[in-house]
Amino acid sequence: MTELRSAVSRLRRQLAAHPAEFPDRSIAEEELAALDALVADGSAEVPRLRRSLLLIAGAIGSVSALGPGLREVRDAVELFGPAPRD
Repeated sequence: MTELRSAVSRLRRQLAAHPAEFPDRSIAEEELAALDALVADGSAEVPRLRRSLLLIAGAIGSVSALGPGLREVRDAVELFGPAPRD
């Protein structure tokens, strides 16, 4: 939980400091806030974490400056285990 919270916090700061506006920025900000709340609550469910990660990646995936921060969040989500299979 600590690693995910730290990664989310870093990416939120990087996103806030990024000067360019892009169409899905608000989606990334909302999902990062949601991830932070899930971790703070201790209610981090793997499917929800992965859903947020996908939304964030889709929203900021083309902004190369945010790639390393996104990778840190992804790596932290991976620590919670593999995605459940249907």
